[in-house]
Amino acid sequence: MILVGDPGRVALVANYFDTQELSVSSREFNTITGIYKGKRITVLSTGIGTDNIDIVMNELDALANIDLKTRTEKSVFRQLNIVRIGTCGGMQPDIPLGSFLISEKSIGFDGMINFYAGRDGVCDLAFESALVKHLEWNKQLAAPYVVDADAELVDRIGKNDMIRGVTISANGFYGPQGRELRIGLADPHLNDKIESFRYGKYKITNYEMEGSAIAGLAKLMGGHKAMTVCCVIANRRVEAANTDYKPYIEKLVQTVLDRI
Repeated sequence: MILVGDPGRVALVANYFDTQELSVSSREFNTITGIYKGKRITVLSTGIGTDNIDIVMNELDALANIDLKTRTEKSVFRQLNIVRIGTCGGMQPDIPLGSFLISEKSIGFDGMINFYAGRDGVCDLAFESALVKHLEWNKQLAAPYVVDADAELVDRIGKNDMIRGVTISANGFYGPQGRELRIGLADPHLNDKIESFRYGKYKITNYEMEGSAIAGLAKLMGGHKAMTVCCVIANRRVEAANTDYKPYIEKLVQTVLDRI
């Protein structure tokens, strides 16, 4: 499975397929299934945000692991390989535009998996505690959660030519990522604290809006293999952006297709 946020990006991915066998669309969820170099792959758009990821992940798992006729769980777990391809903004000054960044760990500011039983069993609780303390976390906000991507999938897709980092999945584009127009921020210094946070070898590298729920729900569902890889199209800390990033996305798509 390849997940993309933008419905228009589904066709971009599917254009690389050798054959296409199925195309379905409903609201922001566009789906094309086809064959690429002998591998059967589905590309699906999720739209923006972890709320949509909740729908996508639960329904993908239902298709794989629930008998839809009897409405009972299948006796044998079917594991899915799920890779999100997206774009992101860098949060460290040394992350170059156009680089490919794998979310080795994802931090959810959205609170999504806190609604599910077993969240402590799939989260890095020590990392969470250090993060909450360093960020002086506002108790009015959802408690952050920290989840690892699937290590084998990270190695397979990332090899030695992609950056590996820690990614925040924000639950909004403006205030939750430190942007303001006419409304002020509850914590104007949050991004500075994010940039300075360190936990062992880890530092927070980038913002996006979906990956934490993908990683968290995949683990809660019994062990789907899931990860997120993004093209860095902006760097918040050096105020740089690349508006002509399509060639980089195309290269990332081809790379993921070859390695998945």
